[in-house]
Amino acid sequence: MTLAELNNLPKSALTEALQKCCGSTAWVKNMLAAFPVSDAATLMDEADTAWNKLTEADWREAFTHHPKIGGDVEALRQKFASTSAWAEGEQASVKQASQATLEALAAGNEDYERKFGYIFIVCATGKTAEEMLALLQARLSNGTTDEIVIAAGEQNKITRLRLEKLLAA
Repeated sequence: MTLAELNNLPKSALTEALQKCCGSTAWVKNMLAAFPVSDAATLMDEADTAWNKLTEADWREAFTHHPKIGGDVEALRQKFASTSAWAEGEQASVKQASQATLEALAAGNEDYERKFGYIFIVCATGKTAEEMLALLQARLSNGTTDEIVIAAGEQNKITRLRLEKLLAA
Protein backbone atom coordinates (compact mmCIF):
# COMPACT_ATOMS: atom_id res chain seq x y z
CA MET A 1 0.00 0.00 0.00
CA THR A 2 1.28 3.45 -0.77
CA LEU A 3 1.46 6.21 1.78
CA ALA A 4 -1.25 8.08 -0.14
CA GLU A 5 -3.50 5.02 0.12
CA LEU A 6 -2.76 4.74 3.84
CA ASN A 7 -3.52 8.44 4.33
CA ASN A 8 -6.87 8.03 2.56
CA LEU A 9 -8.12 4.95 4.37
CA PRO A 10 -11.34 5.32 6.34
CA LYS A 11 -10.62 5.58 10.07
CA SER A 12 -11.73 1.99 10.76
CA ALA A 13 -9.45 0.58 8.04
CA LEU A 14 -6.56 2.78 9.14
CA THR A 15 -7.08 1.59 12.73
CA GLU A 16 -6.96 -2.03 11.56
CA ALA A 17 -3.81 -1.42 9.50
CA LEU A 18 -2.05 0.25 12.44
CA GLN A 19 -3.09 -2.54 14.81
CA LYS A 20 -1.19 -4.97 12.58
CA CYS A 21 1.94 -2.95 13.31
CA CYS A 22 1.49 -2.53 17.06
CA GLY A 23 -1.05 -3.99 19.46
CA SER A 24 -1.09 -1.06 21.88
CA THR A 25 -4.46 0.68 21.85
CA ALA A 26 -2.86 3.94 23.00
CA TRP A 27 -0.20 3.76 20.26
CA VAL A 28 -2.87 3.29 17.60
CA LYS A 29 -4.87 6.21 19.02
CA ASN A 30 -1.76 8.43 19.03
CA MET A 31 -0.97 7.42 15.46
CA LEU A 32 -4.50 8.10 14.23
CA ALA A 33 -4.11 11.68 15.44
CA ALA A 34 -0.95 12.06 13.32
CA PHE A 35 -2.66 11.30 10.01
CA PRO A 36 -2.37 12.30 7.27
CA VAL A 37 1.44 12.17 7.18
CA SER A 38 3.53 13.77 4.46
CA ASP A 39 6.13 11.06 3.87
CA ALA A 40 7.53 7.76 5.15
CA ALA A 41 10.15 9.48 7.32
CA THR A 42 7.42 11.50 9.04
CA LEU A 43 5.40 8.30 9.53
CA MET A 44 8.37 6.71 11.30
CA ASP A 45 8.99 9.83 13.40
CA GLU A 46 5.33 9.87 14.42
CA ALA A 47 5.53 6.17 15.28
CA ASP A 48 8.52 6.81 17.55
CA THR A 49 6.82 9.81 19.14
CA ALA A 50 3.64 7.80 19.73
CA TRP A 51 5.66 4.92 21.22
CA ASN A 52 7.62 7.19 23.54
CA LYS A 53 4.38 8.59 25.01
CA LEU A 54 3.25 5.16 26.18
CA THR A 55 3.20 3.79 29.69
CA GLU A 56 4.56 0.44 30.80
CA ALA A 57 1.01 -0.93 30.74
CA ASP A 58 0.71 0.13 27.08
CA TRP A 59 3.99 -1.63 26.28
CA ARG A 60 2.78 -4.79 27.99
CA GLU A 61 -0.44 -4.63 25.97
CA ALA A 62 1.61 -4.48 22.78
CA PHE A 63 3.62 -7.52 23.90
CA THR A 64 0.44 -9.61 24.18
CA HIS A 65 -0.03 -9.30 20.42
CA HIS A 66 3.06 -11.41 19.67
CA PRO A 67 3.49 -15.15 19.53
CA LYS A 68 6.26 -16.67 21.60
CA ILE A 69 9.52 -17.09 19.71
CA GLY A 70 9.54 -20.69 18.55
CA GLY A 71 5.92 -21.18 19.53
CA ASP A 72 3.53 -23.58 17.84
CA VAL A 73 2.96 -22.45 14.24
CA GLU A 74 -0.71 -23.51 14.16
CA ALA A 75 -1.41 -21.67 17.42
CA LEU A 76 0.37 -18.66 15.94
CA ARG A 77 -1.90 -18.76 12.87
CA GLN A 78 -5.08 -18.95 14.93
CA LYS A 79 -4.26 -16.36 17.59
CA PHE A 80 -2.55 -13.87 15.31
CA ALA A 81 -4.36 -14.37 12.01
CA SER A 82 -3.99 -10.74 10.90
CA THR A 83 -0.21 -10.66 11.44
CA SER A 84 0.72 -14.35 11.24
CA ALA A 85 2.46 -14.08 7.88
CA TRP A 86 4.62 -11.22 9.18
CA ALA A 87 5.38 -13.00 12.46
CA GLU A 88 6.21 -16.25 10.68
CA GLY A 89 8.59 -14.39 8.38
CA GLU A 90 10.17 -12.58 11.30
CA GLN A 91 10.72 -15.90 13.07
CA ALA A 92 11.55 -17.94 9.94
CA SER A 93 14.94 -19.08 11.24
CA VAL A 94 13.26 -20.92 14.11
CA LYS A 95 11.87 -23.45 11.61
CA GLN A 96 15.44 -24.57 10.80
CA ALA A 97 16.52 -24.82 14.44
CA SER A 98 17.59 -28.07 16.05
CA GLN A 99 15.28 -29.84 18.45
CA ALA A 100 17.64 -28.97 21.30
CA THR A 101 17.49 -25.27 20.41
CA LEU A 102 13.69 -25.36 20.17
CA GLU A 103 13.44 -27.05 23.56
CA ALA A 104 15.86 -24.52 25.08
CA LEU A 105 13.79 -21.66 23.57
CA ALA A 106 10.61 -23.13 25.03
CA ALA A 107 12.18 -23.54 28.48
CA GLY A 108 13.76 -20.09 28.31
CA ASN A 109 10.45 -18.53 27.30
CA GLU A 110 8.78 -20.12 30.34
CA ASP A 111 11.53 -18.88 32.66
CA TYR A 112 11.38 -15.41 31.12
CA GLU A 113 7.59 -15.14 31.38
CA ARG A 114 7.64 -16.39 34.96
CA LYS A 115 10.30 -13.83 35.91
CA PHE A 116 9.04 -10.77 34.03
CA GLY A 117 5.32 -11.42 33.55
CA TYR A 118 5.30 -11.11 29.75
CA ILE A 119 6.69 -13.04 26.81
CA PHE A 120 10.23 -12.58 25.56
CA ILE A 121 10.16 -9.77 23.00
CA VAL A 122 12.96 -9.55 20.48
CA CYS A 123 13.11 -8.15 16.98
CA ALA A 124 13.71 -11.56 15.40
CA THR A 125 14.21 -10.40 11.82
CA GLY A 126 17.61 -11.50 10.58
CA LYS A 127 18.45 -13.48 13.72
CA THR A 128 18.98 -17.22 13.89
CA ALA A 129 17.20 -19.29 16.50
CA GLU A 130 20.53 -19.75 18.25
CA GLU A 131 21.08 -15.97 18.36
CA MET A 132 17.60 -15.44 19.80
CA LEU A 133 18.24 -18.14 22.39
CA ALA A 134 21.51 -16.48 23.39
CA LEU A 135 19.72 -13.12 23.73
CA LEU A 136 16.94 -14.68 25.77
CA GLN A 137 19.42 -16.38 28.11
CA ALA A 138 21.45 -13.18 28.50
CA ARG A 139 18.38 -11.07 29.19
CA LEU A 140 17.15 -13.45 31.90
CA SER A 141 19.83 -11.99 34.17
CA ASN A 142 18.44 -8.45 33.79
CA GLY A 143 16.51 -6.72 36.51
CA THR A 144 12.83 -6.00 35.86
CA THR A 145 13.36 -2.25 35.37
CA ASP A 146 16.09 -2.72 32.79
CA GLU A 147 14.33 -5.54 31.00
CA ILE A 148 11.04 -3.73 30.40
CA VAL A 149 12.97 -0.89 28.72
CA ILE A 150 14.90 -3.37 26.55
CA ALA A 151 11.70 -5.22 25.61
CA ALA A 152 9.99 -1.91 24.78
CA GLY A 153 12.91 -0.99 22.52
CA GLU A 154 12.61 -4.33 20.74
CA GLN A 155 8.86 -3.80 20.32
CA ASN A 156 9.51 -0.39 18.79
CA LYS A 157 11.89 -1.99 16.26
CA ILE A 158 9.22 -4.56 15.38
CA THR A 159 6.62 -1.82 14.97
CA ARG A 160 8.86 0.14 12.61
CA LEU A 161 9.56 -2.98 10.52
CA ARG A 162 5.86 -3.71 10.32
CA LEU A 163 5.12 -0.15 9.21
CA GLU A 164 7.67 -0.65 6.43
CA LYS A 165 5.96 -3.94 5.49
CA LEU A 166 2.59 -2.19 5.50
CA LEU A 167 3.87 0.35 2.99
CA ALA A 168 5.47 -2.40 0.90
CA ALA A 169 2.32 -4.54 0.78
